[in-house]
Amino acid sequence: MSEATQIKDLDSWLLALTQPAALTELGSLAACGLGAWLISAVALKALGWQDRNSILFGRRIVDGVLFPALLLSLAYLAQALLARFTPLAVFKLAIPVLLALVVIRVGVKVLQVAFKNTPVVRLLERTISWFVWAAMVLWVSGLLPLILDELEQIKWTVGGTSLSVRTLIEGTLTAVAVLIVTLWISSAIESRLLRHASGGELSLRKAVSNATRSLLMFVGLLMALSAVGIDLTALSVLGGAIGVGVGFGLQKLAANYVSGFVILAERSMRIGDNVRVDNFEGIITEINARYTVIRSLAGRESIVPNEMLIINRVENLSLADSRVWQSTTVSVAYDTDVDRAMELLKQVALMQERVLREPAPAVGLSSFGADGLELRVGYWIGDPENGTDNLRSLINLGILRALREHSIEIPFPQRVVHVHASQA
Repeated sequence: MSEATQIKDLDSWLLALTQPAALTELGSLAACGLGAWLISAVALKALGWQDRNSILFGRRIVDGVLFPALLLSLAYLAQALLARFTPLAVFKLAIPVLLALVVIRVGVKVLQVAFKNTPVVRLLERTISWFVWAAMVLWVSGLLPLILDELEQIKWTVGGTSLSVRTLIEGTLTAVAVLIVTLWISSAIESRLLRHASGGELSLRKAVSNATRSLLMFVGLLMALSAVGIDLTALSVLGGAIGVGVGFGLQKLAANYVSGFVILAERSMRIGDNVRVDNFEGIITEINARYTVIRSLAGRESIVPNEMLIINRVENLSLADSRVWQSTTVSVAYDTDVDRAMELLKQVALMQERVLREPAPAVGLSSFGADGLELRVGYWIGDPENGTDNLRSLINLGILRALREHSIEIPFPQRVVHVHASQA
């Protein structure tokens, strides 16, 4: 297309915008927007969608992919109908703009769902937006075919394959599109699997979700490489090299992945369990393919390789019974009424609502200390996830107050010194 032809087409398009038929196109476009909004609202109400991060609906009706996709479809239909009666001007610009909006919205929403709270997502979103809008402007202005023809002339040979800049760009865009669709499908499957799941079922569904996403990403990567023009038969050598690397240098990494699937399959540990590993106690919040995240009651998080959970001793406080036994010890003077003191300790323990009544607290004389009699009160709690040190502190304070109110002495450390008469 020559430059004179492009200028003539541009003048014809600008002239068509000033005709009364342009108002009809604008009205049809507004009707398409209203129809797309109504269909999206009805679909949202019918499905009862509660996920604010939904790819189709987003946080609002017009924030997802469904609304611009419906608007584009209705605009295509209106364009086909109006083209039979009048030359079009508004739709020649509206269709590329709506198509660019759909592409941007799909890419951005899929990235937001697939990579939550990742700083690089914002950069990728802006990159996609600028690239798509630039391509749309070049398309509408008619410069895109000229630029593609020029890029086609820049060629080089790699082995037996002839490549050009245009082929490389088109292959890269195809690869990106394939990966985005793959992420979309895997995110939808993951959302469906993890919905209304808890405990051991959540762990099993998490394993299926991770395996499905890995498989889809692998297939998408192969399709993307094929779209770029890379011969996949050459990957057989790379696969052999990776196998050797896993066998020698990546043994620990492979062991962690295998251990992760074993943990999820056996359900020996589940999300929400209270465990103690290597003197670190907390709640399991995530079980990934390579590592497990354990969050302590103090707010610290520990990333534990899955192999450690398989080969080391792990205390699972939630596996069969969530009840935990606690005890605290106090010294009283030797002349104390022991029966009375033991009854006080039992009453103090029962004053705390978190202490279980069945089995009941137990108090006993644990030992004869150097400074006094050592009494130990033990009790069971059923909610260790709410903290254990805080409850022990409350019981210790209650014991201190009860002993003081009943004038029971807590003896100070004391020593008896004997002096022989010969040394006097």
